[in-house]
Amino acid sequence: MFDLDHWREIAVSLMANKLRTLLTAFGVAWGMFMLVVLLGSGNGLRNGIERDFAGQAKNSFYVWTRRTTLPYRGFPRGRGFWLQLEDIAALRASLPELDIIAPRSQMGGFGSNFNVVRGAKSGSFGLMADVPELVEVLNRKMVAGRFLNPLDLAESRKVCVIGSRVVETLFAPGEEAVGEWLTIGGSDYLVVGRFEPQTAGSQGDRDARAIHVPMTTYQRAFGTGSAIGWLAITTREGHSAAAAEARCLEVLKRRHQVHPEDDRAFGHWNTEEEYQKIQGLFTGIRWLVWVVGIGTLTAGVIGIGNIMLVIVRERTHEIGIRRAIGATPWSVMRQVMLEALLLTGVAGYLGLFAGVVALELTSSTLAAGDGMFSRPGVSFVTTLQALGILVMAGLIAGLLPAQRAVAVSPVNALRTDT
Repeated sequence: MFDLDHWREIAVSLMANKLRTLLTAFGVAWGMFMLVVLLGSGNGLRNGIERDFAGQAKNSFYVWTRRTTLPYRGFPRGRGFWLQLEDIAALRASLPELDIIAPRSQMGGFGSNFNVVRGAKSGSFGLMADVPELVEVLNRKMVAGRFLNPLDLAESRKVCVIGSRVVETLFAPGEEAVGEWLTIGGSDYLVVGRFEPQTAGSQGDRDARAIHVPMTTYQRAFGTGSAIGWLAITTREGHSAAAAEARCLEVLKRRHQVHPEDDRAFGHWNTEEEYQKIQGLFTGIRWLVWVVGIGTLTAGVIGIGNIMLVIVRERTHEIGIRRAIGATPWSVMRQVMLEALLLTGVAGYLGLFAGVVALELTSSTLAAGDGMFSRPGVSFVTTLQALGILVMAGLIAGLLPAQRAVAVSPVNALRTDT
């Protein structure tokens, strides 16, 4: 196995036709390269989607109101209505599986902006009315100060927590925002914390431009009463958010005199359902990538099998001499299989190395990106799996030619002119 002359013989055999060996090795290298790049790209896409979900609890769902589409109990279709703070107590009484119920409102409605002033600077940002429990539903990475607390809510304090884009717009570079004052709707609010969004894309941009104020302060300042924009809800451990969402909508329909079959009167979004859909999608993508990658690699391995068959035919006379002077069938098979394994291993490793380098370069280029593709790469376990497949492929590529070699009769082989 470690005989230097033995390996020199293998090298000479493979280099007897350099172009043929090079082209065959390229097929294997390309197959391994494609497998690694496809797997790494799938991981990059998964990381980007996971980052979008990192900013919110996986067992959460959201409910808001829209106009009714069916008449009910004397109310016409097209009726508009609001969720109320009193709905929270009703949901608590009817649905013990609910954990956090956080009321939320936004000045001007979802996606709207509100003018905020600090000295000579001003900007348009999303003004959010929230409660302290929101941090259990939406992940807010506090980089300075704190989030809203129960005393802010109980005393209707004029305090606010601001996103990173608000800091960039209203404050000078390096200036600390916590402890400063902002003018919102003609009143001054003390900045008690600032955060960075954990999501990407448009949602991440909205989070970065958000200003959170206590719900009670918002109600007094803008006279909204007990009306709220939407509810952010999480379920207790072991309970399905999808089932809880359906029951929640039933309770709210009864409370607001909405037809039981009016499925458009309430808008809703279930993070758990969407996350499970994404996980199922990526499971399918991963299987598809393995099938396509292994298929490409197999094409290269077939090429190696073919070249080994050619080599065996070219060396028929040599094999006959070796058998005639006492070489065992296993030694002949080992020779052929080691040649196939060496060619497959070297070519596959080069393809693996090139694939990892390509993914690392792509990852470094996208390091500061904010899209749906993040940190493409393959894990060490995946690399070991790819190498295991490569070794098996090399052995399989050499098996048939090796069997053909030992099947040659020494007498007939010695008669061969080649």
